[in-house]
Amino acid sequence: MPNTHVAIVTGAARGIGAATARRLAADGNAVAVLDLDEAACQGTVDDITAAGGKAIGVGVDVSKGDQVEAAVARVADELGAPVILVNNAGIIRDNLIFKMTEDDWDAVLGVHLRGAFLMTKAAQGYMTQEKYGRIINLSSSSAQGNRGQANYSAAKAGMQGFTKTLAIELGKFGVTANAVAPGFIQTDMTAATAERIGVSFEDFIKHSAAQIPVARVGQPEDIAATIAFLASEEAGFVSGQVIYVAGGPLD
Repeated sequence: MPNTHVAIVTGAARGIGAATARRLAADGNAVAVLDLDEAACQGTVDDITAAGGKAIGVGVDVSKGDQVEAAVARVADELGAPVILVNNAGIIRDNLIFKMTEDDWDAVLGVHLRGAFLMTKAAQGYMTQEKYGRIINLSSSSAQGNRGQANYSAAKAGMQGFTKTLAIELGKFGVTANAVAPGFIQTDMTAATAERIGVSFEDFIKHSAAQIPVARVGQPEDIAATIAFLASEEAGFVSGQVIYVAGGPLD
């Protein structure tokens, strides 16, 4: 029996977010595709509707409280009460610590952590009223530290603590909160990392795959599959967990 809930996925114009939006729609959910540029959401929306699903695109800067409140209210008005939230929106501003600017730090923490906080604060009211909710936050293997990513690593580690606290606070309302921490996933973001360190993306993928026990890099659909489970009704006894989806064991 497929789910028939309303889901919000941030950063869903491309990459992991787009794959997640498509998967949640395939599972029977109505999906709000959120991204900074509403026009950029249309491709994901079209994919979903072409497959027989229901979706809308909404433009929002998740680091801006007024925009977040308006976006979530619009989703509730057009699709219904959102009870699945995937906080996926993210950016990178990679640099070594001595070169990292305050703007580099603030921008990354603003989108990842502040964005997840604002989106969750806006959506949890609907979840607690419905006595049902699923919150999935995107962390990363970089939460354990990664050269040139002090800002990103701090944000992704913060997402784990944020997730565990949400699980404690919201559990009694039937709301679960979990984090998915991807390893190397083949996306535009990892392509940007390859460019930063001065290697071809093909070589970057080949080198990374050689370090991964399953001998390949991840695809957005790998992450979407794990998120889909955590977003399902069947995952109601899984909460406060950080699941590394990295092709091998990570702490």
